[in-house]
Amino acid sequence: MSLKTLSPRTRAVSGWLTLAAVLGLAGQANAGGFYLQEHSIKANGRAWSGEVSERGIQQGWWNPASIGGIQSKEAYLGLTALFPGAEARNVNTRVVRPTLAVGGTVIPGTNLPVGGEQITEDPVDKGFLPAGGFAMPLNDKIAVGVALTAPYSFTTNYSGSSWARYSAGKTELRTYDIQPMIAFTPNDNLSIGVGLNIEYVDAVLGNYLPSPLPNQPDGYQHLAGDGWDFGYSVGVQYHNDRIDFGASYKSAVDHRLKGDLSIFGLRDPISVAAGINTNITGANAEFSTPWQAQVGMRYHVNDRLTLNGQISRFGWSKFDDIALSNLGTRPNQSIPENYKNTMAYSVGADYVINDKLTWRAGIQRDQSPIRSGERDPRVPDGNRWTFATGATYAVNERIDVDMSLGYTKIASNPIDKTTAAYAGTPLQTVILTNGELGKANALVFGVGAAFKF
Repeated sequence: MSLKTLSPRTRAVSGWLTLAAVLGLAGQANAGGFYLQEHSIKANGRAWSGEVSERGIQQGWWNPASIGGIQSKEAYLGLTALFPGAEARNVNTRVVRPTLAVGGTVIPGTNLPVGGEQITEDPVDKGFLPAGGFAMPLNDKIAVGVALTAPYSFTTNYSGSSWARYSAGKTELRTYDIQPMIAFTPNDNLSIGVGLNIEYVDAVLGNYLPSPLPNQPDGYQHLAGDGWDFGYSVGVQYHNDRIDFGASYKSAVDHRLKGDLSIFGLRDPISVAAGINTNITGANAEFSTPWQAQVGMRYHVNDRLTLNGQISRFGWSKFDDIALSNLGTRPNQSIPENYKNTMAYSVGADYVINDKLTWRAGIQRDQSPIRSGERDPRVPDGNRWTFATGATYAVNERIDVDMSLGYTKIASNPIDKTTAAYAGTPLQTVILTNGELGKANALVFGVGAAFKF
């Protein structure tokens, strides 16, 4: 294979440019792409089928209009436990090293199997996702509140002997969203809300680098970066005796991370002479997380049964590339990601068993934004089905306890994204990734409490 046959995108991806992978962190998170949607235990229990249209602070992330018309102060706390499972299996991943001329000696190129462990079990770590919120009416027309969520958070691990080590090592992503909001209720039926999304992102990324010479020790690269950025949310709700209707829009957030990148451990004479081992301080990465547009309705069949439905559109095409800058002596780069917009569809029901206990359940179909040919071990992903159930127990008039249980089945997919280390240099080493994601699923348990006072 000639290096000239690589696409411009592939040639742009180099080992020292993996600052670009800060956002390529999805693994088998419990939503399409790298979005986690477990922001309310009540919502988890019905597969997020009624959130944009229900009134209350638990639905604040989905629609700031949800706090309009509340009659008292409200607060909630929730904790979701995520137990993802998957198998990342090598099929025929190969490492293509270039022919090199060193001091008059020609070192022939190679095209070799990657070697190492051929199956990695459960590369995504188990984790806990917190959420909370508080809201209060200022008068009979205006309410204010704040929702606290972690919409993009997880950890993946591939060992130094894994077949996927050159595309993924250890990755940690934590995103904390603070959403203050205000809602205006001009009459008993209508609520209009707006919120500000203040997001802090903290990311740690590591993966291994192949030596330009075969049978030499791998190197390692480590990136840590963080940053604060802003977006907004707007929404509307309409309520009557039978119907709750809601629609909302959450903007994309344009992130700018500032980080430090280290490359070390390459000991072959060519890497040492080329100065690949290095430290870059203050490197920048710019990217956008997706916008969300949602519409939904709850229909109260009678005093006991409520049917829910929600449709969500995710603007993943905003995550089209990652712009890199402040790379020392190296030029600025733009790394295409080429995500596509997706849809999610949810249906569910709530049933009041008695004055103390309400049962709920739901199903969601969620599309993956990652195109074929773009999946790497760090972000294999796939279309998914989620089946969920849950309940609320009223301890008294002021305290409710929520519980949820969900199972997500993720479609098997090829892992097929070609990348290159040291791209654009005579040392360019191509990673022809050829693997498969299988047995991907997630069990999700949640418990929380809601308070009125």
